[in-house]
Amino acid sequence: MSESATAAEPAVVVALPDNISSVQPGGGIVYSLELCWGRFRRRWLKSFRRGYIERMAALRTGSTEGAPHEILDPRDLKYCRNLCTARWAESDDPFRWRESIPLARWGLAETLCMSLPLIVLICLPAVLWPRFWWAGLPLLPVLYWVFYFFRDPRRIVPADRDAVVAPADGKIAEIVRLDHDPFLDGPAVRIGIFLSIFNVHINRSPWPAQAVELRYSPGLFLNALNPESAIRNENMWIGLQEAAPPYRRMVVRQIAGLFARRIVCQIRPGEHLDRGEKFGMIKLGSRTELILPDEPGLSIEVEVGQKIHAGATVMARFPLAPSADHSREAANP
Repeated sequence: MSESATAAEPAVVVALPDNISSVQPGGGIVYSLELCWGRFRRRWLKSFRRGYIERMAALRTGSTEGAPHEILDPRDLKYCRNLCTARWAESDDPFRWRESIPLARWGLAETLCMSLPLIVLICLPAVLWPRFWWAGLPLLPVLYWVFYFFRDPRRIVPADRDAVVAPADGKIAEIVRLDHDPFLDGPAVRIGIFLSIFNVHINRSPWPAQAVELRYSPGLFLNALNPESAIRNENMWIGLQEAAPPYRRMVVRQIAGLFARRIVCQIRPGEHLDRGEKFGMIKLGSRTELILPDEPGLSIEVEVGQKIHAGATVMARFPLAPSADHSREAANP
């Protein structure tokens, strides 16, 4: 394996740049409404639920340093999880049940804000003009699409140790070989994924790795099918590296599109991600790129035009070290 395809040693973790001030650095109207609701909720808790606050503080681990506001319970981490290390064990999180809802947790507020007006408009004719109760029915497909877009289906992640899984749902738009990638410090393969407004928009880690650097670039909102969108659109660049030899590196880029104007990335610098682990989403149509080291033995398992599923579709395979090969054979005699 050539040194140009992998890093020679563990990477130095880079702190978040100043322009990443939340897990959704692009802001937004619903984002602002949620922040306002959070301020009101924290005032209410401090006035009427002091015992609850003390109990949650005793259960909390990590540090709240870096958070832009008080962290009273797990709900306060939704938009600042990447800025501090505070956390609660799953057994101590009274809001863990929200993970069982088959909707993206980062999109619950948008789902509510978009669906409630539609429900009112659908029901209003039946209340005001009973003879024309059916007048609101044409809006039912729109209401269905709102819930459909923010869906978060369960995925079975391949157990193959050599498998690089898809970081996003969608269709393979391009597979390009690059002479040199600065972060990988060598030749690379860039795989572009186009997400329509009908795809699941949750992003997942393609490989077990540590997040060593994140870069947020504000920009335009061109159609994701436009090649210029990969360069000029708002995007989040995520540099990943294996925590053990050969310290292989790769990159995931979340790119906003014509309709998708909000990128969510909750990764903390230095955090370890498992293969297929959810780390963010892009709200509405968009593009995701995966950049892999073009090393000897790399096998690309997808082709342009193929439909893929985040965390489930195998995008590529890396050659395993001999010891890993023996382990795999022992597990599958």
